[in-house]
Amino acid sequence: MKAGTDRKYTSEFRDAAVKQVETGGRSMTAVARSLEMSSKTLANWVYRARKGQALIKRQPVLPVSELQAEVSRLRQENTRLRLEKEILKKAAAYFGEL
Repeated sequence: MKAGTDRKYTSEFRDAAVKQVETGGRSMTAVARSLEMSSKTLANWVYRARKGQALIKRQPVLPVSELQAEVSRLRQENTRLRLEKEILKKAAAYFGEL
């Protein structure tokens, strides 16, 4: 795996990787290499699993309701329209001086 790439791992993938280390009798380095991931990342997952912590630091995002999605879309549109309005004001002032 290339250094610096940002991969997203599902919780099922994380659980399976940790199980390969804990019950599969394989080293963390061997498991990480076979899964094409960083051995440090896998070591962090195994450490958290052994401490009984969740493997994912952040809580999963709650599904967005239709109303929330509409509000978000309208806010983005509002911001875009304000920016366009400012650009047109400046253009009108500039061309009005010529």
